[in-house]
Amino acid sequence: MDIKEIKQKYKILFDYHTHTVYSRVGPYLHGKGRIIDNARAASRAGLRELAITDHGPTDFYGLSISDLPKMREDIAKAEKKYPRLKIHLGVEADITDSQTGIDVSPEDFGKFDFVNAGYHYVPNCHMILNWMSFHIPFPGILKKRLRRQNTARIVRALKNNNIRILTHPGDKAFIDEHAVAKACEETGTLVEINARHRHPDRDDLQIYKMYDVSFVISSDAHRPKHVGRYAESMNLALEAGIDPSRIVNIKIL
Repeated sequence: MDIKEIKQKYKILFDYHTHTVYSRVGPYLHGKGRIIDNARAASRAGLRELAITDHGPTDFYGLSISDLPKMREDIAKAEKKYPRLKIHLGVEADITDSQTGIDVSPEDFGKFDFVNAGYHYVPNCHMILNWMSFHIPFPGILKKRLRRQNTARIVRALKNNNIRILTHPGDKAFIDEHAVAKACEETGTLVEINARHRHPDRDDLQIYKMYDVSFVISSDAHRPKHVGRYAESMNLALEAGIDPSRIVNIKIL
């Protein structure tokens, strides 16, 4: 199905994974737009809801917990300007080898409207080995061991925390999709179909659809112009045989 036909048949209602200038390291802005810029783009795209989910605090580009009051102020200003748009303050936590499995502490968890989580190349999660396993020839036995460890960390993170969305599973770490899908099923975690990354791909999604999980399409926008991006991801879901009714933020027109 071509993109034009997708947009004629399906509409995205909310985007719960976007980044802003609060994802940064020093002067380098990982997210290129302000909260008001993402809100403007979401309004133009006809979204009902938007989430600001900058990276977790231990990420190289992670937000600072001390910035949360300012982020709340920015959200309030954006909602005043775009009153038909509900804006949530979330976070894309990093899955790590910490006690809880993510880099958002239990004390800080409740400061967000909800928490998403996913693998990134960050310390305390076999960052170098995970990067190497995707970019250079890697011994099979080591890859299998890494896959088990990566999977165990995701399962622990999902079972120890109330995670809203598992972001781009399989993109930054090889995992056992069956075990991860089962954990999402047991915890009610949404499986993300990510518009920015290569995984989950069609083969991955054909595994996830075997389990009682729901899906969500996310733009993972790092620039305002990408907020609400969904058509290619919707097409990928259809190619994988996923019933559109299982995608929680898609309306069938």
